[in-house]
Amino acid sequence: MDLGLTAKRALVSGSTAGIGFAAARALAAEGAHVIINGRTQPRVDQAVGRLKAEVPGATVRGIALDLASASGCEALFGALPEVDILVNNLGIFEPKAFADIADADWLRFFEVNVMSGVRLSRQYLPGMRARNWGRVVFVSSESGLQIPAEMIHYGMTKTAQLAVARGLAETLAGTGVTVNSVLPGPTASEGVGDFVTRLAQSRGVAAAIVEKEFFATARPSSLLRRFARPDEVAAMITYVCSIQASATTGAALRVDGGVVRSIA
Repeated sequence: MDLGLTAKRALVSGSTAGIGFAAARALAAEGAHVIINGRTQPRVDQAVGRLKAEVPGATVRGIALDLASASGCEALFGALPEVDILVNNLGIFEPKAFADIADADWLRFFEVNVMSGVRLSRQYLPGMRARNWGRVVFVSSESGLQIPAEMIHYGMTKTAQLAVARGLAETLAGTGVTVNSVLPGPTASEGVGDFVTRLAQSRGVAAAIVEKEFFATARPSSLLRRFARPDEVAAMITYVCSIQASATTGAALRVDGGVVRSIA
């Protein structure tokens, strides 16, 4: 299947590792001209070098800016005024009891997880509309539907992303621009992998034991019963960015391993 992504300009926010890097790699493999983003130059340079090694001939560049702030986004717009594909992947998570989540934490999570995508979409959608083609994808989470008790502030931001994405799709009715959300379930991203490894080491057990216990207790509804690989999520992101997904817009597409017990 030809995804029609050759030479499309694709920005993936927060893409030096995990789902973001996997999406950037998959888009590059389809011929897109990819922009890697991260907060620090060394991490961005490392990711660009890795992508070029894994996808020979890929057209890729890196931009080191913190897109969690309005100033960081403004600096990006100066360096990159137009894109055809925007993957709003930047996000943070942190297990924390509700009583311990301070006002500053609520605001920080909203700023990073929601406002980064709002600002980037506000910048790039007018150009997409003018060209009558574009793809915007918000990388949300199954936690936006099933709010996790251990990190309510995170779940709140993931629900907000679903609302923003659907609302933007409504504003683009009848155009060649689509806006969708992709909802990963528990995924073996860099942050999750580090957390599981640290927990396993602290208990003196194998990481596989911690993973098995996680799905038995924290996510018992999972049908996959393992952490998804970032490339499995990236496959959905890449497809929804393609010309083949032209009739898919305003959708919340789950790659959750069956965690959400719903057919709707």
